[in-house]
Amino acid sequence: MHAHKILNFPLLNQSLQDKISKELKISKITSQVLINRGISSVSQANEFLNAGLAQMLDPFSFPDMKKSVERIREAARNREKVMVFGDYDVDGITSVAVLQGSLQKLGINTEYYMPHRIKEGYGLSKDILSIAKARGIRLLITVDCGINDILQIHELKKNNIDTIVTDHHQPFGNDLPCAVGVINPKVNASPYKYRDLAGVGVAFKLCQALSGSILVDELDLVAIGTVADVVPLTGENRIIVKEGLKVISRGKRIGLKALINRAGIRGNKFNPTFISFILAPRLNASGRIDSAQDSLSLLITSDDKKARVLADVLEQHNRTRQRLECKIMDEAEAIINKDINFKEHKVIVVAKEDWHQGVLGIVASKLADRFYRPAIVISLSDKICRGSARSIKNFHLFNALGECSQFLDGFGGHAHAAGLTITRESIDDFRDSINRLAHKQLSLEDLLPSLDIDMELSLLDLEEKTVAELNLLAPFGAGNREPLFFTRHLRLKGEPRDLARETLKFHVTDGRYTREVIGFGMRPLKNSLKEAETFDLVYTARMDNWLDEASVILEAKDIFFR
Repeated sequence: MHAHKILNFPLLNQSLQDKISKELKISKITSQVLINRGISSVSQANEFLNAGLAQMLDPFSFPDMKKSVERIREAARNREKVMVFGDYDVDGITSVAVLQGSLQKLGINTEYYMPHRIKEGYGLSKDILSIAKARGIRLLITVDCGINDILQIHELKKNNIDTIVTDHHQPFGNDLPCAVGVINPKVNASPYKYRDLAGVGVAFKLCQALSGSILVDELDLVAIGTVADVVPLTGENRIIVKEGLKVISRGKRIGLKALINRAGIRGNKFNPTFISFILAPRLNASGRIDSAQDSLSLLITSDDKKARVLADVLEQHNRTRQRLECKIMDEAEAIINKDINFKEHKVIVVAKEDWHQGVLGIVASKLADRFYRPAIVISLSDKICRGSARSIKNFHLFNALGECSQFLDGFGGHAHAAGLTITRESIDDFRDSINRLAHKQLSLEDLLPSLDIDMELSLLDLEEKTVAELNLLAPFGAGNREPLFFTRHLRLKGEPRDLARETLKFHVTDGRYTREVIGFGMRPLKNSLKEAETFDLVYTARMDNWLDEASVILEAKDIFFR
């Protein structure tokens, strides 16, 4: 665990807290957490707590939605061949599955294309025209990509192939592709009220517009793509994931059922963490190691035997991914320890030959977490080198790469995650440039991880009813984190127990009340716990159901010894 974490405490709004609590008949603790999430009225709180499919926005509020739907219906009438072109990550794969399925239900002759991560790279390549012509495509629809493929879409248009772009990435500038329709909530002119949809969310809005209804049975895939792309679980995204988890729990999608069984998961406690750590890595592994085809085939198959075979393939890909990731992580840390002076380098930039491009993003994410500063990991080659970048709070990656673009061959992404291409000769200049920028933008305090505490509580406050009520705020994830609490002056009660994977289970007391605590990765703190006279605890709280008995359990996030 990091030695120094900054604790941020909110200003408590007692009057609003009382008002929300009284009118909605919820605890003051839940009320304050809602306020901490930006809720400023009873009506907003009520809407948040009761958000459902009825609150989904009208897809036709995208300016180009109507003409996009009309062009697709024209393709159906004229029996034109349509291609769905998607990215190779989970967001892209689920986008292709959802849109292709919807088009086929309309009787449209549809095929899909997902580029190979290493051989072709992200987005529409220079070969897309020849690929589309060879297959007789008259309409190409992009999902989770396309917004910055202006030249390629222009070439398609010159050859009488229309394009509809559905994407959620930031456009590089004011110029947009000359497509029939551009459906992207991040386009400046878009009046669409929610800007944070994942790529699969945007594709789903097109499906909603085409069908005239919300395709509930597809929400499992939309939820998986949304969580996997780490977009904020607010607004429509929260509704999508909340309802999509219900669809996953029904177990009707044969491919998902096979994947869950192959992963050895039993029960039906599905939440965003389950997607992030069980489903997404396995679905992503196919596109990281080879082609994303196996993952897509798994999601759309209706054959039990084929699903089991594909689930086995994905499991093997995931294990290969884990081995590659560990190897590159070790090598990257060795470079950091040898070459990087953290006083000079606020951004980590590491590069080496033969690093597998499919796992660069995972390694960058782990380095950013471990060293708490932006991390860029580049695989060297003789020609164009590819890299992945991950950031921390207060450093907007996409904007930073834009300011250093003279050293880049290309880039794209979001505030916290991005990809780039660069020549080998430009890496040193790029490293210097982005670090000069970081020195201007990041203070020393910005480089210390922080914990945003929702409330300081006593153990008495943690009643079963109150803790159970916190689940009304779920699903938790990016942008809607699990409530975090703080309690002072606790003591260890009894002997801590060692569990698997460095986990520690123990009881704490304030002298009057006792609560059980679990600390993942906290076994190294066992002796400190036993020796400490008192300590302060940062934790989340949930109900633990074991043998049909429910009790409160605290999950430790940090311990401050006195």
